[in-house]
Amino acid sequence: MVSFEMKSGIILKCLGGLYTVESPDGIFECKARGIFRSKGVSPAAGDRVRVSGGVISEIEERKNFLIRPPLANLDQLIFVVSTVSPNPNYLILDKFIAIAEYKGIEPVLAITKTDLGDCSELLGVYEKIGIKVIAVDYSDSKTVDSVREILKDKISAFIGNSGAGKSTLLNAVDSKLNIPTGEISQKLGRGRHTTRHAELYKLEDGGYIADTPGFSTFETARYDIIRKEELSACFREFEGLTGNCRFRDCSHTCEKGCAVLAAVESGRIPAVRHESYCAMYEEAKQLKEWELK
Repeated sequence: MVSFEMKSGIILKCLGGLYTVESPDGIFECKARGIFRSKGVSPAAGDRVRVSGGVISEIEERKNFLIRPPLANLDQLIFVVSTVSPNPNYLILDKFIAIAEYKGIEPVLAITKTDLGDCSELLGVYEKIGIKVIAVDYSDSKTVDSVREILKDKISAFIGNSGAGKSTLLNAVDSKLNIPTGEISQKLGRGRHTTRHAELYKLEDGGYIADTPGFSTFETARYDIIRKEELSACFREFEGLTGNCRFRDCSHTCEKGCAVLAAVESGRIPAVRHESYCAMYEEAKQLKEWELK
């Protein structure tokens, strides 16, 4: 009976039924056991796996998973937001942050174009609620070093509107990526309608960056749907308050005796964040049961 050495590794790319796996022994391609398909599980970039005889035999338990693009075990999502052109959209940003919180992925904010516009409001809102914010100034290498440092030894993905400066920031962090700026990246994505696979790229200082073509700042529902009952838990600044409301089923939108509303009125919770919460709560109320399955 032939026995094969069992190797552990991380999937870097999934394409056409072949999986590129990085292990301590190097990078190699392999296939997956058919049993995964019968269980409704597909190996994804970011998965920690065990491989024997050129076949993935085991997928370790995931700490999180995004369906589209298919990515597993993300440590953080870096939200790239520019001060101008385009201007910040707090609602869309807060939707993505809520999804990150829901999935157990650490949200981080990287503010670009700080030489063209004021970033004090963004800093004030998100630092206040305990989210790490880095104001990137390319004339100050320490700010780029800060981004590089948070990426080290972690699996990360960048999200941001077109024109927010994702490519410029990624190139500053790791010049080997060599991503064309001002156009769709040929290395980190080929357009959201044509890309059918996700891929991780190893950074020179350690860690991995995921490609981002599947991320659309206008289609947050594709990443997950949050029920209205679960939404308050996705706003970290509500923690420790929701249990103090007068009514057990408080929606934290308009009720008397709501501890969250009191915190908004006192300035403890930024009003713009609560506005996002209320808008998202109203959207969640409109969801049909079949959309939640």
